[in-house]
Amino acid sequence: MGLARCKTKFVRISPRKARYAADLIRGLDVDQATLQLLHSKLKGGRLIKKTLDSAVANALTQLDARRESLRVLEVRVDPGPILRRAKARSRGSSVPVNKRTSHFTIVLTTEAKVEK
Repeated sequence: MGLARCKTKFVRISPRKARYAADLIRGLDVDQATLQLLHSKLKGGRLIKKTLDSAVANALTQLDARRESLRVLEVRVDPGPILRRAKARSRGSSVPVNKRTSHFTIVLTTEAKVEK
């Protein structure tokens, strides 16, 4: 059983929003996962697709695997550091604005069956 993994760190999208796209591809084979992300309107779908393409390239070069035999074993979206900003409000006050970041991890396997 070969595993190919790819990490993308410090992506400027909140983890909660990115997990919507990650849930679309969990447990699918690579071709179906690519189609799901390609046709989703989510920003997270576009960003996770780039990580998925990189994981596929890693599998093809390191494992000598065929694209048809690859499946998504694990998709993880972890929180990254938060960029803390302030927004001006009335009467000289301010409110905090948290700009959240995410870390994506995708693990592909060459196994035929993946348990959910």
